[in-house]
Amino acid sequence: MVHPSGQVDPEPDIRPGRAARRGSRLISMVGVLVVATLTVTGIAFSQDANAATQICEKYGSTTVGSYIVQNNNWGDDTQQCISVTDNGFSISTSSHNKPTNGAPGSYPSIYAGCHYAACSPNTNMPVAVSSAAFAAAVTGVSMSYPGSGQWDAAYDIWFDPTARKDGQNTGAELMVWLNHAGAPQPVGSKVATVTLAGGTWDVWEGNIGWNVVSYVRTSATGSISFRPKTFFDDMVARGFAQNSWYMTSVQAGFEPWVGGTGLAVNSFSYALNGGPTSPPPTTPVPTTPVPTGNGCSATFSVANSWQGGFVGQATVKANAAIKGWRISWPLSSGQSLASAWGGKASVSGSTVTITNESWNGSLAAGATTYAGFQINGSTPSPLPVVSCTSA
Repeated sequence: MVHPSGQVDPEPDIRPGRAARRGSRLISMVGVLVVATLTVTGIAFSQDANAATQICEKYGSTTVGSYIVQNNNWGDDTQQCISVTDNGFSISTSSHNKPTNGAPGSYPSIYAGCHYAACSPNTNMPVAVSSAAFAAAVTGVSMSYPGSGQWDAAYDIWFDPTARKDGQNTGAELMVWLNHAGAPQPVGSKVATVTLAGGTWDVWEGNIGWNVVSYVRTSATGSISFRPKTFFDDMVARGFAQNSWYMTSVQAGFEPWVGGTGLAVNSFSYALNGGPTSPPPTTPVPTTPVPTGNGCSATFSVANSWQGGFVGQATVKANAAIKGWRISWPLSSGQSLASAWGGKASVSGSTVTITNESWNGSLAAGATTYAGFQINGSTPSPLPVVSCTSA
């Protein structure tokens, strides 16, 4: 397979769970409304998705807010269609039937950063992994899964020895598997089991011209928020990555081998040292309330925004050792909660309440954790004050 850069893909790896998406041929037209399907040298794309935009082109893509959604049906010739929303997508048509000891059919995904010269709007990537910006980067996703098929639900985070924006990354590929169904396994072999980012993970390592390191959650989850540095530091400690490299993209999606219809990213967020925003740019400043006296406090920040919605984050700080927390804030007029991760969310009247998950409730004095959320409606100004009650 030849990419727009002229690079030819290597022969497919026949090991189970070949974790490669080299076939993504994306062309970005940020800021241009494309109504009809446009084809250039056999590459089809559309841009600036509205709700329920349908993409069936093999390498079709579209921009949503600060991210790019790609169909990326790189490993199969059967048709795959995705339905794109304001902050995610679902696979609406998929009839893959690939052998599970070979490559998957596709990797439909939503991403921030640069992938084969297609860079998402306002991205700060590539970013040096030695920088404070990389240390502060955080991402979150909420997913839904069908009851059939053989697939994995995974992040795909790319690293390169240079600040590469095009072509194949040659450093390492970090995969974070939230869930999987059926026989497929990651590239290589299992080398360890670790506890990171609030979960327990089996670590798999293989090499297909670059290191592929996969962290497979031992108990499936539908949502997660984490710092890429958490997993990258573990890769470095195992000799699979180097601190002189750059992170080039953060992608979240699915690898279906059999079926795939019904897999969905409900919401996605990525923030790098304050986070990218959709034009016009905004620089929200978190409002820190006076500690409640119940052992914790919280701040509200906006990771990215677009017309009709935004992704926010509440950072919870333990002022003393706590065993659990609950935060709440009022919604503005016209706002509604679309989804949340890093906590259990509910809405009563106009008040959003998020309580801790089992894995992020206990905090030592001075420690912090966070919950992410997507809100439909305009970005509030000023930002709301978040109350925090501890257990």
